[in-house]
Amino acid sequence: MAVSGLWFEQLEPGLRVEHATTRTVTETDNVLFTTMTMNPQPLHLDAEFAATTEFGRPLVNSLFTLGLVVGLAVPELTLGTTVANLGFSRVDFPAPVFTGDTIHVVTDVVDARRSRSRPGAGIVTFSHHGINQRGETVCVAVRAAMMRCRPEPAPGPG
Repeated sequence: MAVSGLWFEQLEPGLRVEHATTRTVTETDNVLFTTMTMNPQPLHLDAEFAATTEFGRPLVNSLFTLGLVVGLAVPELTLGTTVANLGFSRVDFPAPVFTGDTIHVVTDVVDARRSRSRPGAGIVTFSHHGINQRGETVCVAVRAAMMRCRPEPAPGPG
């Protein structure tokens, strides 16, 4: 399996990662995600309704934004090195996301400790910040993940 994520030992508090991949949100993303999750909110799906709101146009579903922000962090942090996502202690959406916005992510490692119940793993707290092309923070997600420790090298011949 390809591993590009970091092992527990590499995820020290204070580490900041500016993720390379960015993503422009499309109308299709918003409509598909909103309808697939059975959310009938017209603020996401009805341009005429959304035009009457303070935003003047449809908002991108915030749960899509959350998933995108966490997903954009995977290649450099957790690809092949995570055991499980343990939960979110904070999720904020300080600015709206609209179709056509391009999101990039910066992640800070807030805390890291060895797992008390699982040898070979540690628990890391990440703070992900989704930022649009105007430099506005659109999502802050603080989450804990169980991460694999670096595997021991295979014994040599002999």
